Amino acid sequence: MTTRRSFLRQSLLAAGGLMIPSSSFANFILSGNKKVIVIGAGFSGLAAAYKLDPRKFDVTVLESQNSIGGRVFSHRMRNDLIIELGAEWVGNSHTRILTLCDEMKLKLDNNQMDTHVLYKGIYSPSKKSHYTKEWDDTFDRLLENYRNFTEDDKELLDQMDWWRYLVNNGCKGRDLDLRELFDSTDFGESIRQVSANSALSEYFENITDEGRRNKTNNQMDQKIIGGNRRLADKLSEKIGEKRILLNHTVTRIEQGNKVKIFCSNGKVFEADKVICTLPTFALKKIDWKPGLPENKIEALNELQYARINKHAMLFEKRFWKAENFDMVTDQLPHYFYHATQNQPGTAGVLISYSIGDKAAVIANQSHEMNFKSIQETLHPVFGNIQPNLLQQENYYWGNDDRSRGSYALYGPGQWGRIRPILKEPFLHTHFAGEHLADWQGFMEGAIQSGEIAAEEII
Repeated sequence: MTTRRSFLRQSLLAAGGLMIPSSSFANFILSGNKKVIVIGAGFSGLAAAYKLDPRKFDVTVLESQNSIGGRVFSHRMRNDLIIELGAEWVGNSHTRILTLCDEMKLKLDNNQMDTHVLYKGIYSPSKKSHYTKEWDDTFDRLLENYRNFTEDDKELLDQMDWWRYLVNNGCKGRDLDLRELFDSTDFGESIRQVSANSALSEYFENITDEGRRNKTNNQMDQKIIGGNRRLADKLSEKIGEKRILLNHTVTRIEQGNKVKIFCSNGKVFEADKVICTLPTFALKKIDWKPGLPENKIEALNELQYARINKHAMLFEKRFWKAENFDMVTDQLPHYFYHATQNQPGTAGVLISYSIGDKAAVIANQSHEMNFKSIQETLHPVFGNIQPNLLQQENYYWGNDDRSRGSYALYGPGQWGRIRPILKEPFLHTHFAGEHLADWQGFMEGAIQSGEIAAEEII
């Protein structure tokens, strides 16, 4: 079994030329071109459409919502401060999105954080590591040993959850609690629900070429200045806005010699090929003729999505002082980070980021109840922050009808078993989306997945 990232590298090599940017869709369309329908105008769908050369493919993108971007949700607070209520961060290793931003002349700002900890009422300022030296040394050995794992070793490891693996290897007490708090922010659910192989391969990727563990690089390195939605807008311009049809919800797909796509507004489209980038919940709502294979339906039903809630608070002053402030806590709010880093002004936005069961609880509370919990959590460190509060916004991805969560979560035993089934084309339809990507939860993965699906058609 390959690791998530090694699989992507193999896919990119097999896709010959995938990294070469496509021509602009502003070019004219030649008659007789193969017709392709892309379902979904999130980053995966936009990347797929942009990849298809307009001299060879007549592309139309169908989007059910009244805007593009999918789970990218750039939101403007008061004082013209931009925050991300959806996909947020760009890692230094996210080569495709960095290349696209450069191509579209979009600039990025450094967004790396110095993490503080609030555990059992005791505040610990940022430092190189919050773990004991004993556990740090043990974890370094585990990562180094992973370098020599065989495919059978990885397959076996995939059957175990990350919490159990850590316990089996001597992680305990405060170290184990902190691993739950830190690592669950990466996966969006408790580490008891995460494949040990998925987690270990994720952290193995942070080992530098010199063999040293990068303890600060967690793919939260940069953000697009002005909001991530700007990249969606730029891709839309290149594709041609007339080719992206909003408020077109696909209800039925009939596949024969050609493909017919029926929408809820009565529109019908015919194509040679389809690229479907919808999350599994939205994909299952489509009436497929002929029906999807039974093993694909089972895989769609089995894949879970992480529950993440973002509660954004605009304060008159940035009382946390450090621009690169973030803090993990063992309280209901879970994780705080400065969401307007490097944006001008004295006002700033602090986001309370919660996962799993915590997110589901918070999502059902009023702003007043949520802020009361946040105030109680932060009071030991910052005192009374109520007079400084100007505005609150809350968004819970578990309520999104299309995904029912923020991003896909592969549990123990699932990565090598159900992912290939979900990715397999069905007749004239190819599939893409962050749930099929090498990196769940990142724009990079969605873009890569869309480009790979386009390359399959090419």
